[in-house]
Amino acid sequence: MSSRSVAAALALATALSHSPSLARSGSAAPPEVGDAVELDMLEVIATGAPAPRGLNLATPARSASRLGLTPLQTPASVDVIPGELVRERGQFTVNEAVAQNGVGIASTASPGTGNSAFSARGFVGSNSVMRLYDGIRLYAGTQTFPFDTWNVERIEVLRGPASVLYGEGAVGGVVNVVPKRPTFTQATAAQVGFGSDDTRRIAAGSGGPISDVLAYRLDVSRNAGAGWLRPNGDFENLAVSGALLYRPSADLAVTLSNDYGATAPERYWGSPLVDGRVPRALRDTNFNVADSEIRWRDNWTILKAEWSPSPDLSFRNVAYRMTSDRFYRNAEGSAFLPATGLIQRSLFAEIRHDQEQIGNRLDATLRGAVFGLPSQTVLGAEVNRIRYRHINNRPYGGTDLVDPFAFVPGRFINLAGTTPGYENLVDQYALFAENRLVLTEQLSLVTGLRYDAPSIRGADLRLGTSFRSDFEALSWRAGLVYQPRPEISLYAQYATAVDPVGNFVSLQVAQKDFRLSAGRQVEVGAKGLFWEGAAEWTLAGYRIVKDNLVSAVPGQPGVGVQVGSQSSHGVEAALSLAPWENWRVDANVALLHAQYDDFNQTVAGQVVSYAGNQPIDVPERVANLWVAYAFAPRWEARVGVQHVGSMVSDFANTARRPDYTLLNTGLDYRPDPGSRLSLRLYNLTDEVYAAARGGNATSILLGRPRSVELVYTVVF
Repeated sequence: MSSRSVAAALALATALSHSPSLARSGSAAPPEVGDAVELDMLEVIATGAPAPRGLNLATPARSASRLGLTPLQTPASVDVIPGELVRERGQFTVNEAVAQNGVGIASTASPGTGNSAFSARGFVGSNSVMRLYDGIRLYAGTQTFPFDTWNVERIEVLRGPASVLYGEGAVGGVVNVVPKRPTFTQATAAQVGFGSDDTRRIAAGSGGPISDVLAYRLDVSRNAGAGWLRPNGDFENLAVSGALLYRPSADLAVTLSNDYGATAPERYWGSPLVDGRVPRALRDTNFNVADSEIRWRDNWTILKAEWSPSPDLSFRNVAYRMTSDRFYRNAEGSAFLPATGLIQRSLFAEIRHDQEQIGNRLDATLRGAVFGLPSQTVLGAEVNRIRYRHINNRPYGGTDLVDPFAFVPGRFINLAGTTPGYENLVDQYALFAENRLVLTEQLSLVTGLRYDAPSIRGADLRLGTSFRSDFEALSWRAGLVYQPRPEISLYAQYATAVDPVGNFVSLQVAQKDFRLSAGRQVEVGAKGLFWEGAAEWTLAGYRIVKDNLVSAVPGQPGVGVQVGSQSSHGVEAALSLAPWENWRVDANVALLHAQYDDFNQTVAGQVVSYAGNQPIDVPERVANLWVAYAFAPRWEARVGVQHVGSMVSDFANTARRPDYTLLNTGLDYRPDPGSRLSLRLYNLTDEVYAAARGGNATSILLGRPRSVELVYTVVF
């Protein structure tokens, strides 16, 4: 096939996203197909510039497909959240950015999950809502990087099963943080901020050309503060990201990057419940020990090479190494004793995680025709090796009593002694394929297939025993996209997925015979643009069933049970529009019903059925609303409302956390086009709410009270 015929076929395949109405939307459309091949380059937006608006339905989102499709071309629900919009709204953490902008995504973060965990479509945790960094999956359940949004170019959220793309562990969805990377356009920015509880923020970033073939990117950010809790509420973190791009020709690009993160978060594991709530008198007290400590270190090195020898063939290889170091020393449990009026502390845990992850992914993209129909195919293979060592003082014993109104922190109790506990070596191999076949000018078929073969070798370093578990998994998806008009898509998709037994890197001998959890989803939806691209909308309905799932036992770290099945069904909608000049409204809502379908557990010698109960940490209502109004030259006001429905903390649904609604506001003043002074108020109504489960079933993690920050951002 000639280059000209290939280009014609590709032009037909992408024509659905190239229309005058889309061009006026302000969203980046896929590049026109010609003799030159566009590599996987990122667009870096200078911090301080007006943020991109809308749902970005015409912006390619690689998290949902390696074919470079836009959300309009993808038979799935995809959010593309620009990094500059996140920073403009005052969302300094990735967790805040996803929960306050993504559709149907709720945060379930706690120190035990590295302050980064989500619930999506009725499923929760790192096993079911996968996290990626620059398209590379994070295997550890307590992975903490990335955490800062300063170096974020965009965040992509794929809702629904994604095992066909990334392997086991994505029944609920995927959150992919795409960092800023080098470009040949100069961009430099800096930021400084101060706020309540002695919060301080400083950041700087720069990127641009070094020569005609070499470009760089460097971003550094640091945050610190005393925190709103006393004592042990102080926190600090540092993130450093650097990258070099070598592009000797239009068809070859090599990027070497290194990302480092160091975090010492507040040492807070929850506030004890008194008659089912936390009294305001105890709201600001942190009942951890005086010598508590939490420390996380992460380092990513990534080498990416992209080569397109011809318009109908391109290759991409990504090699990476990640190291992680975790340290915890805390009293994680607390309970109020009505008879004495004292707080009993428990779960005195000292834990260290050492992890190294090395991997490589190679894929090739083929463009051409199948039976005369335009076709694009990705074929690839992936290998990973993860070494994980867990040092602990299990069983986590020890208790003491403290007076909540005359609190003395006391010292850590270590009964068992801290020694190496276990070590796991995980080898993973995968083959994958994707295809988009353009059946007509209005109809396309998107399919995918992936085979995974993980193998775990575990050793109990205390008992001197070992085990080996080998698994196999096959995932696939098929979806149709019909576009009656270029700016409207109707779609239907069937997808399968698998979740690991707990987390492969921390698999215990008691779980070695567990079966992989299998999931399947049916989804239908519609999305589009109107008002000549000034408004975008999405609507989706789905049903997911997951069998053989492993569920953690609250208050028993490292313990899991494999239950029969769990299901969810729901609807999601999002709308972004500019109803009047200088106004912008972004809204989304998700309503779902999730339940255990088959779940029996032996409690005190009796078999108890939890069938029909709401799963732990799963809200059945999630909604976000953002309204921005540029009421005068250089001035813009912003209001954000976040609503999260009630959740439960136990299988029996007796420990229920009430719903909450947060109100966040902001006021921006731009002295000149290159700078922005922002005043931000968080939790304006000072609502006392449960942000997550505590370290045990008798406590909850409270969210941040009312606070204020003043931030100045400049581009130069």
